[in-house]
Amino acid sequence: MRMYVAGKWVEKSQKIEDLNPYDGKLIDTVPRADLRDVDLALESAVRGATVMAKLPGYERYRILKKAAEGLEARTDDVARTITMEEGKPLAESRFEVSRAAQALMLSAEEAKRIHGETVPFDGAPGGAGKLGFTLRVPCGVVVAISPFNAPLNLTAHKVGPAIAAGNAVVVKPASDTPLCILKLTELLLECGVPPEGIQCLTGAGAEVGDALCRDPRVRKISFTGSRDVGDRICRIAGIKKVTMELGGNCPVIVMPDADLELVATGLAATGYTNAGQVCVSTQRVLAAAPVYGDLLDALRPKVAALKTGNPLEEGVKIGPLVREREAVRVESWVNEALEGGARLVVGGERHGAIYAPTIVADVKPEMRLSREELFGPAVAVTKVADLDEAIALANDTPYGLAAAIFTGSVESAMKFARECQAGNLHVNWGTQWRVELMPYGGLKESGFGKEGPRYAVEEMTELKLVCFHLRS
Repeated sequence: MRMYVAGKWVEKSQKIEDLNPYDGKLIDTVPRADLRDVDLALESAVRGATVMAKLPGYERYRILKKAAEGLEARTDDVARTITMEEGKPLAESRFEVSRAAQALMLSAEEAKRIHGETVPFDGAPGGAGKLGFTLRVPCGVVVAISPFNAPLNLTAHKVGPAIAAGNAVVVKPASDTPLCILKLTELLLECGVPPEGIQCLTGAGAEVGDALCRDPRVRKISFTGSRDVGDRICRIAGIKKVTMELGGNCPVIVMPDADLELVATGLAATGYTNAGQVCVSTQRVLAAAPVYGDLLDALRPKVAALKTGNPLEEGVKIGPLVREREAVRVESWVNEALEGGARLVVGGERHGAIYAPTIVADVKPEMRLSREELFGPAVAVTKVADLDEAIALANDTPYGLAAAIFTGSVESAMKFARECQAGNLHVNWGTQWRVELMPYGGLKESGFGKEGPRYAVEEMTELKLVCFHLRS
């Protein structure tokens, strides 16, 4: 496929190969953008921002609504593209398309209700005779950098609000999953986004991404990806608005009064989706000593039943990781834990890029499997004495994206909610749960700013104050 720059679909002599992670076969190629392409895209986006800002909110609503409906109509084609590029099972890809369409539809609704408020100046000394109100205006040029693991939906969560707010947007998709984003760009243009209102640059992040983030013509960056890349972007971005959706190593606390069947069902569902390649995937289970053994007994058969294989085949629950080297890394982290005294409950085998869904018990908190972000299909289980120890271990990490607790006690749930340091907290389910309208974002090194169309529109607008000094 071609990339979209300065109102044109562009070919380049330098290409990036898009490979199927399951069998290594070539799906397609995309252009390898260079610094000249970045400059052309930003020149065009500056012009596009002027056009976008003049589009009435209702027109932006109509464009995004039409795009949401068009995406739903193309579910089978786009879902198959996601599965072939990224490796997640086809059922998960179909669900991702439906979520992306919902993100666009919610963004469409927000385009109709961007507003300010009156400011009661007469409530302050010297404020009599003054009339104040605020206006929300577009930032201008928004750069949207999306990851490979939920490429379509996470891009929709950036592009939809950017357009709803009246911005021009420059999209930089992950090099592993560009095709579904190029198809989204094509759809948005068909639905009425002005020709220079969107750009889609395919290329290496270190070259294209850095150049986009550093450029002063960009007024807002929305990034989803790793903590290390996010840190780099923040250091080079300069004075501009930034939203960071970074990683996590999400903990789940299991108390003695928990329903263990519900726990096992929840952990099997939230620890292994997309082969564990989800920022809010359950990674650490902190189980109270009285139920520790029973929990492992309940969880083992559910995880063992997760079928691995070709993600295009119906019934497959676990496909490949996005690259074989990532499966090798997951294998090495699990083996390192086992060598350090942890115990393999189920799984632990690797075949190419596929790593079997795995449970590792007796994991020490200092092990890499517990301390760092795994981003793979393994769950580490650690025994704790009580809720205080569980919360302390849950918080003993630089991350703070999501956390969960299973308990029948309102008091325990509220103590967890108040004391656990994470942006998304769940009671009686795992950490991996999100709907498109909720405010979504992390604490600490998991990032800052919120997604969810209503909240992202605020992040992608500037607030102006207007004061009328009235004579009477």
